[in-house]
Amino acid sequence: MIAFVSGPVAALAPTTAVIEVGGIGMAVQCTPGTLATLRIGQGAKLATSLVVREDSLTLYGFADDDERQVFELLQTASGVGPRLAQAMLAVHSPDALRTAVAGGDEKALTAVPGIGKKGAQKLLLELKDRLGEPVGSAPPVGSPAGQSWRDQLHAALIGLGYATREADEAVATVAPQAAAMGDAPQVGPLLRAALQSLSRAR
Repeated sequence: MIAFVSGPVAALAPTTAVIEVGGIGMAVQCTPGTLATLRIGQGAKLATSLVVREDSLTLYGFADDDERQVFELLQTASGVGPRLAQAMLAVHSPDALRTAVAGGDEKALTAVPGIGKKGAQKLLLELKDRLGEPVGSAPPVGSPAGQSWRDQLHAALIGLGYATREADEAVATVAPQAAAMGDAPQVGPLLRAALQSLSRAR
């Protein structure tokens, strides 16, 4: 129904961005990786998927059409609702999910909060022929060239309203996790880990 929203970013929260569209603030649920690319006051365009329930209308936002398509495909599996589909995309990029499903990588799916071993096995069976092959050309979400993961993560935390000292501490906390990712750490999972560390500290 609503394919995308475009306009200045009016507000950011740990799971939500408010995009001003024609004088109306649209609350859009986003993954940490997508939120990391947004800045208050700057223009943004997010691909969206509207989830209609009896008691609510929820708009989910994505960095691109591919991420939205994977979000919708994930929900064709039994037991996967929009929250779990978004959690999967918060931990893994669309291509990482395709690779995990194509390779039967149970461990990659159990890394997502809310998915146990049996659930992962069931998802691998159900999604095997639905997600398709990895595209391979898309860069990781939230990783614009020329910025280190530390700079991106720090800017994202400041944009979410955390103090400089809190952002510094959170970046230091997830540094070992970033090092384990190799030469190109993905900001999405790191931001998620940083937010968890900050919520525990408060």
